[in-house]
Amino acid sequence: MNVRFMIVLMVMSLVLGFSSAVDFRWRKTAGFSDRFTRAVSSVVFPVHGNVYPLGYYNVTINIGQPPRPYYLDLDTGSDLTWLQCDAPCVRCLEAPHPLYQPSSDLIPCNDPLCKALHLNSNQRCETPEQCDYEVEYADGGSSLGVLVRDVFSMNYTQGLRLTPRLALGCGYDQIPGASSHHPLDGVLGLGRGKVSILSQLHSQGYVKNVIGHCLSSLGGGILFFGDDLYDSSRVSWTPMSREYSKHYSPAMGGELLFGGRTTGLKNLLTVFDSGSSYTYFNSKAYQAVTYLLKRELSGKPLKEARDDHTLPLCWQGRRPFMSIEEVKKYFKPLALSFKTGWRSKTLFEIPPEAYLIISMKGNVCLGILNGTEIGLQNLNLIGGTVFILHTLAISLSWFRD
Repeated sequence: MNVRFMIVLMVMSLVLGFSSAVDFRWRKTAGFSDRFTRAVSSVVFPVHGNVYPLGYYNVTINIGQPPRPYYLDLDTGSDLTWLQCDAPCVRCLEAPHPLYQPSSDLIPCNDPLCKALHLNSNQRCETPEQCDYEVEYADGGSSLGVLVRDVFSMNYTQGLRLTPRLALGCGYDQIPGASSHHPLDGVLGLGRGKVSILSQLHSQGYVKNVIGHCLSSLGGGILFFGDDLYDSSRVSWTPMSREYSKHYSPAMGGELLFGGRTTGLKNLLTVFDSGSSYTYFNSKAYQAVTYLLKRELSGKPLKEARDDHTLPLCWQGRRPFMSIEEVKKYFKPLALSFKTGWRSKTLFEIPPEAYLIISMKGNVCLGILNGTEIGLQNLNLIGGTVFILHTLAISLSWFRD
């Protein structure tokens, strides 16, 4: 597997990250196994899926006694991990596995994890013996249920098995979101809150507060919890926002570059969210990028494919494209520049392979969408097309290419 960018998250006093959903290719010729030192304190999960045509990534996690496999969608934009649950289920979506049979270990309303989950809401303990929850997502989807504890079965990288009891949601009432078009067992919450799986594993002493994932444009990748799995000498850093403490967001707004030159757009509020299949720029940034791309492609053997509705903006060549490799030479890289100090900056690069997809018609399409049109207002959300890593710390970082 080739590697291009990697984002690692660190949740101690810093956060490591790496982009992207593109093919993984390092500058040096060392293989993937040479880049990661096996560590007893780390847990690795294979990641399945792709940005297009599936539009999601998930991991298989074994939960319960006896352990049963469930496919959980990755989401760094939320904290709670939940499964569709036979409690019984009032409203459940199509699922690839039988519904989760909840354990009898209910989490009470006064439990610290329940309080952390409802930190910014007016929680009422109408049923003291249980912790009710409701999570809502940006695409309109939601899950309603109760918190329980159950056994999660996983392995350290050297093979030792661990079986922690962790809190999760037993979701008995789900509403599908606009972007939920696939069978779903549940969601793996990888946010910065205390109820996230990483935070729980860390608080119980199983792993260091570090999370990372690395995804291939060909599909698949890895997700890992724990330290010693990254080369810190190749990491770029930027402080993490305290104001947007729920999200993986750089403290300083980014400056948008096109082909290494400024677009004039600065102070862009940016959030990294693996739960989003695509990247969304605010209206000004989106219009600037599409204008510059169209101008750059003038005179090139590409023309807009107006009959291809895979994404809002697609181009066709003289013949159908089979891969991004065939067409990326016509596109310039994007980048976000973040201040890391009084005079210093760090660059988050977005190469063509990270913002383009090949449609089923063999056309090349822009995997960056207008977020203002779907209600994200001035937010710039870096999702699955330009993939990164996040964690629970005070700074965010990614590997330099």
